[in-house]
Amino acid sequence: MGVVRHLRQVDADHAGVDVAFRADVHAGLSQAQKAIPARWFYDATGSALFEDITALPEYYPTRSETDLLKRHAADLARAIGPGRAVVELGSGSSTKTPLLLQAITPAAYVPVDISGDFLRGSAEQLAKRFPGLPVYPVEADFTQPVDLPREICPMPKLGFFPGSTIGNMVARTAIDLLRVWRKALGDGSQLLIGIDRIKDRETLIAAYDDPAGVTAAFNLNLLERINRELGGDIATANFAHRAVWNDVNARIEMHLVAECDMDFTVDGRAYHMAKGETIHSENSHKYGPRDASLLLRAGGWTPVASWDDADPAFALILAEATEFRSAP
Repeated sequence: MGVVRHLRQVDADHAGVDVAFRADVHAGLSQAQKAIPARWFYDATGSALFEDITALPEYYPTRSETDLLKRHAADLARAIGPGRAVVELGSGSSTKTPLLLQAITPAAYVPVDISGDFLRGSAEQLAKRFPGLPVYPVEADFTQPVDLPREICPMPKLGFFPGSTIGNMVARTAIDLLRVWRKALGDGSQLLIGIDRIKDRETLIAAYDDPAGVTAAFNLNLLERINRELGGDIATANFAHRAVWNDVNARIEMHLVAECDMDFTVDGRAYHMAKGETIHSENSHKYGPRDASLLLRAGGWTPVASWDDADPAFALILAEATEFRSAP
């Protein structure tokens, strides 16, 4: 059947710019600790750079998760069963998705991603690979409520959230997201989620600050995107990429560091950064087994199975939508 219908749920202004992107950039640059949400990395250029990152030898999450999907395909098939509509959050290039689809015999596939061009291209490729599978790409920010295609409403659903993207969010935001998707996917739904485990600092830093500089280019592209889409005049050459391990919060942080005092404008609004000041651009939280279980339960999901990779430590967790109870 192939790609049947592309849904777009992005609110753009008169200039064609995502209104949430514009608002987040100005809000983030106005804070004492400047910060911009990591979801804005993923324009067409950023999405392509991230795919390059996933192929780096230092970037273990993709390798570990892909290996888990291959080795445990039969277990996944038994636990999930056939006939579910697979809804992938932040689908990107959907490189791991075929492994899951081959294992479980789904009824439909719904990739949800904020990068429209990238989404359409990957959805078309996947539809060619699975010609009998209905594919309904949805261009939307999956961190916000999303209207799912009407065609899958009567189907049992499996949310697929690979890549440990949940780690990009602080716990409060992660729980809110899990609750939003618990409601969207409905009673009887399942969630297959990738969770990165806590490990040694050297392995973590190497994964987010590779010697080839691909992650640095990915981080700096956020500034290039601001210049392209919001008429900014940020001198990107005056910024450097930095990745640090925050042990208190169990997370890798990525920052864009000002290497000199500078002034710049975005949308005609003036901003100043002093030498050494940073724009906090990404978190990547790491979770122990009990931490991950607590996070999922708080978000309305009950873990029922887990597959772990020991080196480097990474996990795939299958959870079921928790039934509502009026009392403990």
